[in-house]
Amino acid sequence: MHTAAVIPPPRTYHSKRMRIHLFCLLVFIALPFFDIIRFDIPKQRFFFAGQELWINEFAIIFFAIMFLMFSIAAASMLYGRVYCSYLCPQMIFSEASLRLEDRIKRFVTKRFIQLSPGKRTWLSRALFYAALLVGSTFLAFVFISYFVEPRDLLRRLLSFDIVTAGGFAGAVTTIFTFVDFAFVRTRFCTTVCPYGYLQGMLSDKQTLLVAYRDGVAKDKACIECGKCVRICHMGIDIRKSPFQIECIHCGECVEACDAVLARLKKPGLIHYTWGEKGEELSASGQGWLKRLGLRDAKRFAVMAVMLCYAGGLTVALSMRQQVQVRINADRTVLYRTNAAGEVTNTFRLQIENRGSEPAEVRIDLEGLPQAHVILSQNPLRIAAGSEYQGTFDVAVPPDAPAPGVNHFQLRSQALPKGEPQAYKMTFIAPQRKP
Repeated sequence: MHTAAVIPPPRTYHSKRMRIHLFCLLVFIALPFFDIIRFDIPKQRFFFAGQELWINEFAIIFFAIMFLMFSIAAASMLYGRVYCSYLCPQMIFSEASLRLEDRIKRFVTKRFIQLSPGKRTWLSRALFYAALLVGSTFLAFVFISYFVEPRDLLRRLLSFDIVTAGGFAGAVTTIFTFVDFAFVRTRFCTTVCPYGYLQGMLSDKQTLLVAYRDGVAKDKACIECGKCVRICHMGIDIRKSPFQIECIHCGECVEACDAVLARLKKPGLIHYTWGEKGEELSASGQGWLKRLGLRDAKRFAVMAVMLCYAGGLTVALSMRQQVQVRINADRTVLYRTNAAGEVTNTFRLQIENRGSEPAEVRIDLEGLPQAHVILSQNPLRIAAGSEYQGTFDVAVPPDAPAPGVNHFQLRSQALPKGEPQAYKMTFIAPQRKP
């Protein structure tokens, strides 16, 4: 007596992708508004993980950019074009545009059945373009917010500003966005986008992909329903090859094949597999490391490099000082004598307040008897996100310093909780008259 084979339920990738797309849309909108990732061009600031990085903080910016770029490359090596199908803004908004157009067509057909087909087509397109124009304006606003402060950009938008760089960039981006999602859409992925071509160099025999596997057994033969071709947004036939550059490995054909063959009590013929001839993603008996895609030494090496970049970025952020103070001697003149008869040396002072709160910086000295700092304000108050550049004098009575070079220390401290910073300096005094 033979036991009937258990047919697994159809895999549901479409609903998962839609939830991930919605999440990505929310993240895309939230990133610039919460300063998680934003490059403020007018202020020359790079915002990352809530930190306001100055353009001269190259180490942190370098590690941040390299980590993000390497993450996408590593994901491509391990999981193929999962970025294209699940995370890419172009694909997310292109599919949203296609769904919107289809729903408007069905709405017009249902509500305006009395109109002629030509008029229904005209009305459908008019409503679609109107909705797309509103959506394009919003998306352009969010995109430009990555480079211009959102409140400033909103003011420009409400005043219909197309003269300044921010307003003009917003208008141009709106036009490009409208044209892209009205006419180009998924064709961008197969003609312009370089990522699909780059993917061919990053993938290998262990990369996750979507593959068609027709067997010789009678219960595994394709019934030629064509559902996998009709459901594909890229218009390809996955049965021809899993390595077609148009394939974004979205899994829609997997779900379609499962749904059709499940009615015939047969298993689906399209699967996510680790390489064309490798294990299926859903195969049992795999260790958790292999299920994550860590299937050989090369992938462990890639993850190690990613951890190095992540570690470097974490260390750089943890060592970052909110208030950066630089003090250097001004030797254009070695020394002066002020109105009080004191000998003075001039020093340059630069303070950068990289935090989100105002700061006070106090300058003191030690190691130079009877000396004092001559500064307009001490401590100096520095507004958040601003910079102070100026000079100050260190003065001593004429008979106090030893002639020539005197070594001492200047100290700065951001009040009230900043750690004191010491700077080794020299004070030059004139030779005393005999």
